[in-house]
Amino acid sequence: MMRVVLDSNVYVSAFHFGGTAEQILRHAEGGIFELCVSQFIAAEVTRVLTRKFGWTEEDVSEALGPILEISRLVKPKRTVSIVHDADDNRILECALEADARVIVTGDDHLLRLRVFQGIQIVSPRAFLNWLVY
Repeated sequence: MMRVVLDSNVYVSAFHFGGTAEQILRHAEGGIFELCVSQFIAAEVTRVLTRKFGWTEEDVSEALGPILEISRLVKPKRTVSIVHDADDNRILECALEADARVIVTGDDHLLRLRVFQGIQIVSPRAFLNWLVY
C-alpha cells in the first residue's frame, strides 16, 4: 500500500476548514493509502490549532486522535537540511523514514522541490485528483 506523509498544514486545513484536505483524510480512513506521521507533525498540528485558532487540547485530541490511530507512527533517525525552514525539513525526515511515496503539502518551499529522494511532493488538490481519477 502506498505510504503518504501529510504536512502539518494539511491536517490543520482539514480540521479547521474542511474541503480538499478533509477529503484526503477521509480517503486515508477508508484505507486507500497508508498515512505516516511523526511526533513532530502531531505536535505541530496541536500547536497551530491551539495557538493560532484557539482550539482546546481536548478538541485537538478529538480531531487528531482517530487519525493517529489509523496512522503509522515513524521516528526519523536521519536529519536533513534541504530547505531553509527547519519545520519543513522535519516533514522530509518523516517521509524518508516512512519510505513514503508522496508528501502532500501546501508549503511553497516544499512544493518547489517537486521530488525529494524519489518522493513526490504535491499539493492537496493534485493528490486528491490523483486519488480520484
